[in-house]
Amino acid sequence: MWKNLNNELEEKIIEKLKTVYDPEFPLVDMYTLGLIYGIDLKVKIKKCDITMTFTTPTCPMADLIMNLVKNAVLDIIPDWEVDIIVSFEPMRDPSMIKDSDLQKMFL
Repeated sequence: MWKNLNNELEEKIIEKLKTVYDPEFPLVDMYTLGLIYGIDLKVKIKKCDITMTFTTPTCPMADLIMNLVKNAVLDIIPDWEVDIIVSFEPMRDPSMIKDSDLQKMFL
């Protein structure tokens, strides 16, 4: 039961994250760009950790982007705790882009 719920929620969250764009790169969503490293759902305690990164470590829009990501997740699971974890390990590179045609443009 929990596994099915996890899968369903994760799919809904991913679809919602595909509506979030980096304001400095508004052509491709955060998820497709490979900026979302992980979604960790803890259904029993209603907690979601999103591990993500930015296009650059000194991203001037970091706070805005984290709020956009958090609010997108809260649209799907409004009564959950959502934590955003920023990581630069591994450093983002074009191979992380989830769309193969788009990836070719950056390689």
